[in-house]
Amino acid sequence: MEQNLNLYQIFYEVANCRNFSVAAKKLYISQPAISKSISKLEESLNTVLFHRSSRGVTLTAEGEMLYKHVENAMLSLRSGEEMLKISSAQGICHLSIGVSTTLCKYVLLPLLKDFIAGNPNIKITISCQSTFETIAALKEGAIDIGLVGIPSREISETSAVSYLPIKTIEDIFVATDAYLAPFIYKSKAEQCENETFFNDASFILLDKENISRKHADTFLAEHQHVLRNIIEVNNMDLSIEFARAGLGIACVISDFVKEDLKNGTLRELKLGHKVPKRQIGFAYPVKTPMTSAMNTLIQYYQVLL
Repeated sequence: MEQNLNLYQIFYEVANCRNFSVAAKKLYISQPAISKSISKLEESLNTVLFHRSSRGVTLTAEGEMLYKHVENAMLSLRSGEEMLKISSAQGICHLSIGVSTTLCKYVLLPLLKDFIAGNPNIKITISCQSTFETIAALKEGAIDIGLVGIPSREISETSAVSYLPIKTIEDIFVATDAYLAPFIYKSKAEQCENETFFNDASFILLDKENISRKHADTFLAEHQHVLRNIIEVNNMDLSIEFARAGLGIACVISDFVKEDLKNGTLRELKLGHKVPKRQIGFAYPVKTPMTSAMNTLIQYYQVLL
């Protein structure tokens, strides 16, 4: 829309009043200013919006067409203003959160029910997306805050986003005993470190755009482990399910498979080196002031996690 909204407001009032002078008084501007604004709008749209007479003005067919749309827009704006007034009076605020499907399921949702119950004035919208998509949305101002796996310095591009760690996590490689048995038998050891193992075994990893995958790739590269058979999935729940089904060795966050390790459904694979621990936390735009709703959410999770 190329025109200043002020021109449409003047058009709207003139159409309602059917008189330039009456509209001028209502808008607290001069009648010549009203006439000039309507002429400017008509010129820019290349159409005549009003029939003018000594008794006032009436809308042309084109003017009627435009008026319907302008009326809807004006009513929508007024409705929005009223909703803001009501929200302000009741202390209601909105908080939009970006989070991956995995972190939403295992970290955000378990605590969110009690948070909402304790803070009924905060209305929450959740966008499930990758960490990198969440960071991009924060930079664009599309969301207020993100719960993310904090990127390493090499891949973070943190100039526009701040990170507040709230929890340390550890990635491990897991598989069923049945899947690992042939490899352990061949190597005659619990630790599968030889090159043949990495050539033959199937590894279940997240897709390359996922921050957990980048962390795993960095670890494998540092220890010269080259994987020949990779099954890519798009979320960690699938990785865990594939491992449980005996389809390969999955790289997962240890907290998410505690019960599987405890009951023996899965076992941790010993590679001779531990994957470095990393952190998850809240991300928010550097240049945007933190709202009371954001502060309330962060403090709540810091206490409980």
